[in-house]
Amino acid sequence: MKRFIAIFAAFVITYGTVGHNIVNAAQQPEISAKAAVLISADTGEVIYAKNCTEKLPMASTTKIMTTLLCLESGGLYDEFVVDSDAIKVEGSSMGLQEGDIVTKYALCCGMLLPSGNDAANAAAVKIAGSIEKFAEMMNDRARKLGLSKTYFVTPSGLEGEGHGSSAYDMAILAREALKNELFRIICSNESIKLEFGDPPYTRWLKNTNKLLGMYDGVYGVKTGFTDEAGRCLVSACKRDGKDLICVTLNDRNDWNDHMSLFEYGFDAVRELDVTLPSDITVDTVGGVADKLHLVTKDSSVRICTVAGNENDIQFTLLSAPFIYAPVKYGEEAARLRVSFMGREVETIPLYAAESVSAEKTMPKEKGLFTKIKEKLGSFFSL
Repeated sequence: MKRFIAIFAAFVITYGTVGHNIVNAAQQPEISAKAAVLISADTGEVIYAKNCTEKLPMASTTKIMTTLLCLESGGLYDEFVVDSDAIKVEGSSMGLQEGDIVTKYALCCGMLLPSGNDAANAAAVKIAGSIEKFAEMMNDRARKLGLSKTYFVTPSGLEGEGHGSSAYDMAILAREALKNELFRIICSNESIKLEFGDPPYTRWLKNTNKLLGMYDGVYGVKTGFTDEAGRCLVSACKRDGKDLICVTLNDRNDWNDHMSLFEYGFDAVRELDVTLPSDITVDTVGGVADKLHLVTKDSSVRICTVAGNENDIQFTLLSAPFIYAPVKYGEEAARLRVSFMGREVETIPLYAAESVSAEKTMPKEKGLFTKIKEKLGSFFSL
């Protein structure tokens, strides 16, 4: 199957796009944050905004990016000894000491739950060799995500010159990170049991995100605090099929503000059933048919939107330029990207709607010399 799914945009079916839609300001809750945003996790639409594009310090919510890069770096359960200098850092900690044996997975838990600055530095040095080089990786990923107001100097969120982001950028970053299943699982836990140390022994890490136990449906994401940044919080909540992400920066009343914004958001958004294309084909090579018909498992997908409709959806076929036969019925042969306002919502498997057999090759016509040789051979064998 790997040969079938080289990510190549074979075609795009476009139905149009719309801009951000923000619900009537008269209905919006009053919050104490200096900057805030509430978006649909499905579409990225802005539901609520307050100074959401202003660049501000974002404290340990920085660790969303650090953890995402760590999870994507591979070798999550390989043991190694933490760098002695990296873990010598002020502020919140997962309790690392010189000589401790850890895994990248443990460091990710240490970043997302107790917000360990030691875990962030240890991960950065393990992955990139230095904090400075890791910051370059963070900024490169930020550029690729279109985070125009974001600049990273430290992996932990401790202030550095120019280190900062906007509420909107942090919401988009959280949306990307939550697509990583392991990230989503880790940040949704109120506590996690781990083994690390010298030698490793069992201990529990507790999540600083109290919203997990305060409001139904919350499944993440990350807290942050420094004197300069104030209280910062990125959270995500899913209820009755509606999935929202909320960010507040410099907010002395963040728990209550997030709950108020979620209540407002769940009333404002609605679920939209998006009908998937039913006639998708891809070219085949070496088969008895020139085209392979593709189908999805379901005929539609459901997304959470403010004011969108099916005219705002785009579909992109992700496939190799052609597929080699044979192909079996029901085999995954490509993928379909569903986008809303130019931003990916979901990528759905496409399956072969029929089998395509390999084309049989006819044997080459034998030459006169070969025929004479075969005849003579059969004569002398009598």
